[in-house]
Formats: sequence, C-alpha cells, structure tokens
Amino acid sequence: MTRSQRLLALIEILRRHRFPVAGAVLASELGITLRTLYRDIGTLKEQGASIEGVAGLGFVLHPGFTLPPLMFTEEEIEALVLGSRWVAGRADERLGHAARNALSKIATVLPSALRDELEASALLVGPGTSMMHSAIAQPIIRNTIKAELKAEIIYRDLKGIESSRTIWPFALGYFDDSRVLVTWCELRNGFRHFRADRIMTFTALQERYPRRRQALLKAWRLHQGIVDQQ
Repeated sequence: MTRSQRLLALIEILRRHRFPVAGAVLASELGITLRTLYRDIGTLKEQGASIEGVAGLGFVLHPGFTLPPLMFTEEEIEALVLGSRWVAGRADERLGHAARNALSKIATVLPSALRDELEASALLVGPGTSMMHSAIAQPIIRNTIKAELKAEIIYRDLKGIESSRTIWPFALGYFDDSRVLVTWCELRNGFRHFRADRIMTFTALQERYPRRRQALLKAWRLHQGIVDQQ
C-alpha cells in the first residue's frame, strides 16, 4: 500500500465511525505503527481534514472533508455503476435522473484509466418484474421522511378494505416488484409496513413526530432482527 493509498484508507476508516477511534485501533487496521499514524494524521490536517484528537478516546473526523481526485478501485467502480443502473431502471423518474447525473459527475473527476473502466463496465441490470404504480408520487413520500413529519394516509389492504392511519414514515424500501413504506402506526401503536401502490391518499402533516428518524430506524432494525452494518 502506497502512502497516498494509506491516507485515503485512513480517511475512509474515520468516516465509518461517528465516535472517536483509538489510535491503536487505527494503526492496527492499517498495519502501521502509532508514530506513522500520528504523522499521517498530521499530513491530513495540513490538507484541510478536520481531525480532532479526543483525550483518552482517540480521533474523530468532522464532516465536510474530501480528498480529490476520487480514487476508486475497479470493484468500487463496478459497484457504483451497478447500483446507479439499478436505481435508474427501478426507481421513480427523479431518482433515476439523479443516479445518472451522479454517475456522470463521478466520471468527470476520475483519472482517464478509471473513467474507461466506468464506461466499459460489463455489469448489467436485467428487466424487473411488472410493478404496480403508486397513486402517490414517491418524491412526496421521500420529502416527508426527510422532514420527519407525520402523515395521514388512506390505505387499502389485500381484501380491499380501506382504513385511515396517522403514521410516522421513516424509511422506504425498494423491491423489484413493490415499494414499501416503513412506519410507526399510531392506530396499531407499533411498526407497520405499507405497500406504496395500496396507499390511496397521502397527506403530510405539519407536525413532526416525537422521535428522530434515526432512532426509529434503529429500533425497527432491532425489532426485525436486522444486524446494523454501519
């Protein structure tokens, strides 16, 4: 591993952690001595990285720092292309357009050799199964989630029975054949999942729900038995 690769790796490790990481842990993961680690951290600080040393805890990277140019491995490029192609083909028009724009922006700052890898990626996304279209524009749902607002919906279940719910929407799941809104339902006093194509009406309220979206997502993962990979 070259020194430039090591500096990039150090930044990525720090980005993965929201809380301070002990110097010994960082040095061990990079396979270097503490002295080399301190020197590398000093170099990154000189380049503008806001890395804070917390006494007794370690180092933490504050948001807002990037190291140009973007340096991806071939597999990372393949992952970006495959993910962007899936979004472009499966998500709504606005997200698909954003995915194509993001890939174009990445291509403009990549070194020429890596740009060629991006443009020549042989990983393709096949056609998906037919999906029922939602009567509700997904950008409206996503904006409500981002704003952490309650919403009122009219939902039609599998038997065709309609019900009115006040929900706290905090995630939207993308599947090949459906989109599933993950919520806390006030009627059921618990987590509930609603297929987007069965939501007849969706009205964002001006009232924020009492828990943060991040806390709801964490509690939902525990409820579902999902191991958090973050």
